[in-house]
Amino acid sequence: MRIVDLSVPVRAGMQVYPGDPAVQLDRAVRLEVDGVNVLAIHAGSHTGTHVDAPFHVLADGARLDELDLGLFHGPAVVADVRGLPPRAAIDWAALGPYAPRLGPGVVLVLHTGWSAHFGTQEYLAHPWLTADAARRIVATGVRTVALDALSPDPTEGAEEGDGPFPAHRILLGAGGVIVENLTNVAAVAELPDPVLSCFPLALAGADGAPVRAIAMSRLA
Repeated sequence: MRIVDLSVPVRAGMQVYPGDPAVQLDRAVRLEVDGVNVLAIHAGSHTGTHVDAPFHVLADGARLDELDLGLFHGPAVVADVRGLPPRAAIDWAALGPYAPRLGPGVVLVLHTGWSAHFGTQEYLAHPWLTADAARRIVATGVRTVALDALSPDPTEGAEEGDGPFPAHRILLGAGGVIVENLTNVAAVAELPDPVLSCFPLALAGADGAPVRAIAMSRLA
């Protein structure tokens, strides 16, 4: 089995979505004093590589601990949408070639290449998914969408006329989940028949949680 790590390490002061809690990591208990090390963690539920539950944008949406665990594991289809300029839209024309491989249980991974900008202001200017493309993804039966960017909706700049966070509301409104801030996605394309796993922390009643996202494949 070959395993590829797709997760951003959680570090104090790391980049987060604008307005989210800053990440703080402190040594609460010290080995040299107390015989063990214990880290105190202060962070938002959408820190680093994480999953969004429907409750993130929908008042009546499912909380994290109410979701089927099957949403966090499945065969991955990587849609290569690299080369787009800042704040560009990802429309269905870019995803249509991958449509025959999409269906229930599949994890659609949008490979924007934007993880190269993580930690910089440029990371906020990522490409984003149009509402039409999100609806067409849902129509294929896909319920898990992952991407190597901050959000499937614009973080700054371009907006659509579908209300706030349209891609979030469409994907999560269909009972799906969104995995954000992946890294190292290019390595997934090198795996035969990759499977993506992104199980979150078991936070009761949560709108989302960090994940350790990996892709795996059996060696030939």
